[in-house]
Amino acid sequence: MTARARVRAPELTGKGGWLNTGGRQYTLADLRGRIVVLDFWTFCCVNCLHVLDELRELEEKHRDTVVIIGVHSPKFVHEAEHQAVVDAVERYEVHHPVLDDPELATWKQYAVRAWPTLVVVDPEGYVVAQHAGEGHAHAIEKLVEELEAEHAAKGTLRRGDGPYVAPEPVATHLRFPGKALLLPDGGFLVSDTTRHRLVELDADGETVRRHIGSGERGFADGGPEDARFSEPQGLAVLPDGRIAVADTVNHAIRALDLATGTTTTLAGTGRQWWQGSATDGPATEVDLSSPWDVAWFDGRLWIAMAGVHQLWTYDPGRGTVRVAAGTTNEGLVDGPGAEAWFAQPSGLAAAGDRLWVADSETSALRYVDREGAVHTVVGTGLFDFGHRDGAAGQALLQHPLGVTALPDGSVAVSDTYNHALRRYDPETGEVTTLATDLREPSDAVLVDGDLVVVESARHRLTRLRLPEEAVRVADRAHRTRRAATDIAPGTLRLDVVFQAPAGQKLDTRYGPSTRLLVSSTPPELLAGGSGPGTDLGRDLVLADGVTEGVLHVSAMAASCDDDPANEYPACHVHQQDWGVPVRVTADGDARLPLVLAGLDERG
Repeated sequence: MTARARVRAPELTGKGGWLNTGGRQYTLADLRGRIVVLDFWTFCCVNCLHVLDELRELEEKHRDTVVIIGVHSPKFVHEAEHQAVVDAVERYEVHHPVLDDPELATWKQYAVRAWPTLVVVDPEGYVVAQHAGEGHAHAIEKLVEELEAEHAAKGTLRRGDGPYVAPEPVATHLRFPGKALLLPDGGFLVSDTTRHRLVELDADGETVRRHIGSGERGFADGGPEDARFSEPQGLAVLPDGRIAVADTVNHAIRALDLATGTTTTLAGTGRQWWQGSATDGPATEVDLSSPWDVAWFDGRLWIAMAGVHQLWTYDPGRGTVRVAAGTTNEGLVDGPGAEAWFAQPSGLAAAGDRLWVADSETSALRYVDREGAVHTVVGTGLFDFGHRDGAAGQALLQHPLGVTALPDGSVAVSDTYNHALRRYDPETGEVTTLATDLREPSDAVLVDGDLVVVESARHRLTRLRLPEEAVRVADRAHRTRRAATDIAPGTLRLDVVFQAPAGQKLDTRYGPSTRLLVSSTPPELLAGGSGPGTDLGRDLVLADGVTEGVLHVSAMAASCDDDPANEYPACHVHQQDWGVPVRVTADGDARLPLVLAGLDERG
């Protein structure tokens, strides 16, 4: 047997503690006698998700000798939140212990430099191999077989059950839904990603009509009970009325016939695309890589191929697929499609002459024109992110996964890791925040002037009213005019009144449960107090010299059933937008109360 260099493995430490162990905290000494594979990952990284899938077979085949430990090492600020890691472990069906290391302590001890990285520790506690990137499962399995034989002969191999303890299942209609589609009758089709199926809902966004797919991970065509998916995401209507489905982990595009409930395969082989594979040809003979979203644009179905940082297209007339933009290099480079770089494109929306792209890893909003050229309007690169409104050139997003065309030509961005819905207006070049206190929004669909948002980490659809400026039309004559409210000059106290309904309380489990967004038309009306915040009361400073305008106020509060005996209380979102015409007069009111729920006791 080949001699291997061995280095004593550093201890496993992480401020966030251990997941999937039933509450037990582990050290390397506890794992002595087992072959340990450390998987350094972060849940934003599609390559890390590929490795999770690569390890499933190894995990099952060598369950009595190998312990896989996921060491979660965040890139984005949101990924350092413990609850976000808990969600990701369930979302991606991680069936091994995970160490939450938000400060990268173990990452630094092991001198890791890239996501993903795999480190193999032998039964005596020595590091014997390290691999960066994906595609190493075969090599690791061979090494595992050698280590099993070597340490069985030495008497240092300990077989038996591993430390994994499955969490209790949670009963919800949806579980980490990915994308949604408005159906012709007003209902919704939702990709129920973690449960490997599609769910058809009534117009209320809650009542389940039917499930499409068995709910078991797999790749099979057939009727509603026989079809199988693997973490489906994007949805789009094809010209023939069928629904195209981005079947992400199957590396395929599927088609659902709503009338019959039958699913067929449009593109992909079920195998992941690798460098050197075909980049065009008959659709069901060409490998794909983690298609995340789909959209019909310019006579073709466009595919956000997150796994290889490209955009592909499917031509239903010819039955072919091909690369349309991207080089497979990860980054942010504009220009002709063949020269552009993307970084995990994850959301698509067609609007006029543009195909909008949410490019998640560069935290960017981009678009493709009809000539196939790529342009960036928000975002600067792989490591620049945040939450900043204003001119698009300096605005910041954080790992957006969805984009939605709005009636006025602007777009709404599901700013996933900021838990926000943002808006970019091409006319003004400005980015604003439409809503906050969402939980990992991954998509939104326009319904009668409202946006129905896929709150992925709250496992539901949430309906939000759009501010007036987001749904304005060119013909201003159609706008409703109302009597103005007289307000006093100087400081105006804005109070949004909210009292949780009987039997409920504010939901503060994940931070502030209220949101207030204030703006004005004209913007010069407010000298202070505009923008987002979490308090429902705010002092607005009126500018000198501006005597009339409209205050735009958007408020949201989340409340949950107040029953200590109920471990999973039902939660509710209360949301309203106001456009309040105001006139500044000397004898006007110094307080503006707006009732969201309850009574204004000061009124």
